Amino acid sequence: MAQSTAVRRRTRAHTTQAREAYILLAPALILVGIFAAFPLVRSVWFAFNEANPFQGIVRFVGFDNFVAIFKNLNFGRYAGNTAFWTLGAVGLQLLLGLTAALMMNQRFALRGAFRGLAMIPWATPSVLVALMWIWILDPNHGILNKILLGLGLIKEPLELLSRPESALPTLVAVDVWQGIPLFAVMILAALQGVSPEQREAAAMDGAGRWATFWAVVWPVIVPTVLITTLLRLIWTSNYVDLVLIMTTGGPGISSTTWALESYLTAYKSADFGQGAAYAVTQAAVLCIFIAIYLRLTRDDGSPR
Repeated sequence: MAQSTAVRRRTRAHTTQAREAYILLAPALILVGIFAAFPLVRSVWFAFNEANPFQGIVRFVGFDNFVAIFKNLNFGRYAGNTAFWTLGAVGLQLLLGLTAALMMNQRFALRGAFRGLAMIPWATPSVLVALMWIWILDPNHGILNKILLGLGLIKEPLELLSRPESALPTLVAVDVWQGIPLFAVMILAALQGVSPEQREAAAMDGAGRWATFWAVVWPVIVPTVLITTLLRLIWTSNYVDLVLIMTTGGPGISSTTWALESYLTAYKSADFGQGAAYAVTQAAVLCIFIAIYLRLTRDDGSPR
């Protein structure tokens, strides 16, 4: 009898704790539902309807919007641009951010000030970054061309944003400049968890810097690298600010990505249905990255 009473008490205590947890989480869940879940569900619904900003949902069309975007002769070009933009930018941000983190983890004069200043590109609003780089890259008055001309490295101004072959790589370079600090700071924080004793033990065993990095440092920072890369892949693929302001997807469609075409279709062509279809298609592709990450990690977040 006493044992069953104790069990009932523990059950009531657990029920009370669970109820309190849901009550405390309710405000956050409501906000997520309003600002994330509802827009997501509405966008998916738009993708299966003919919709515009003037009449709202006109009629249900099923998969017609998806068929239309897949039949678009430029769909493959948009996909290629998106892959180049996303993988190129995030790959370089990871490589250069890791290098910057390893440098900032060393002891040198004014290290604290340097770490703070390194965050300026990331903290700068995207619109301001785009406008600043438009000025820097301007072929007539931009400071970059003036420096290169003054050094004799080029004979005529470079029109990087006006040429189809250079517009997208230039946008990638600007995004890399802005995104490096995120990787650097995240990886630098992970580096603080590397045991100095393990480094010393590896050095005593005759391991060089490269071997020490892969044997001691990398296993500690890899969970941070994975989650940061995943989040940055999702963020960059959906990022339209720089492209919209600096090139508007041009020249022609040379720098048009899925996310930008979704925006232009919905708000410039007033076709919410096809615009949502582009967004849903991109979201489906991004789910692959999420599935890969979940496959590579255990429940505790450590790599397999």
